[in-house]
Amino acid sequence: MTRIVVVEDDTSVCDMLNIFFEKEGYEAEFYHSGIGVVERIKHNEPDVVILDWMLPGKDGFSLLREIRSFSSVPIMMLTAKDTDTDQVMGLEGGADDYITKPFSPFPLLARIKAILRRAQVPPANEENREHVIRGDHYQILLDTHEVTLNEKNIEGLTAKEFELLTFMAKHEKHVFSREQLIERLWGFDFPGDERTVDAHIKRLRKKIHTPPYSWIHTIWGVGYKFDGDVRDED
Repeated sequence: MTRIVVVEDDTSVCDMLNIFFEKEGYEAEFYHSGIGVVERIKHNEPDVVILDWMLPGKDGFSLLREIRSFSSVPIMMLTAKDTDTDQVMGLEGGADDYITKPFSPFPLLARIKAILRRAQVPPANEENREHVIRGDHYQILLDTHEVTLNEKNIEGLTAKEFELLTFMAKHEKHVFSREQLIERLWGFDFPGDERTVDAHIKRLRKKIHTPPYSWIHTIWGVGYKFDGDVRDED
């Protein structure tokens, strides 16, 4: 059963979500403040975390940063903050997705299902041994989400970061515009803008930087490409 932790201080929103989650067969656990949330996730990690931005005692962004310090669990921000700056800050802080209030539960459920699909890890067996992306200086194992770049094991990638890295590595040296990446990885109905891509690229670059290779390169005026042959000094 899919387990969801929801941190939301509006009880009416929680009641509504609980009804829809029960219909989907999801097991939901609700918190009305940030107290105890981090410990709960450390003790028994759920499949998805939904964080309200504005919470009593400790805001959702602080919780996001704390959770990201030890876990790559998919996190969706549920927020009334709909400015570009706030959205980018949440994504740079480690959120996989966000939805702004007021909202319909149906898009939220669609987003949760998309997050769950992306986070699924196929079992390691004979049939998926080919699920490897390999270059001269890198290897990505799709069945176990193991990433090795320049002989260094990369850890702590979120589901979205791994999906972004995998997609670009599968199309090594191909330049993708921000619009193309949004369409391929977030979907046509994603409400964010191009800075969503920039925020994820920035965070991913920081995590995978293994000199002398920088891996993801900006093609000014066009977009981004993954290239395992280009060194930093190039």
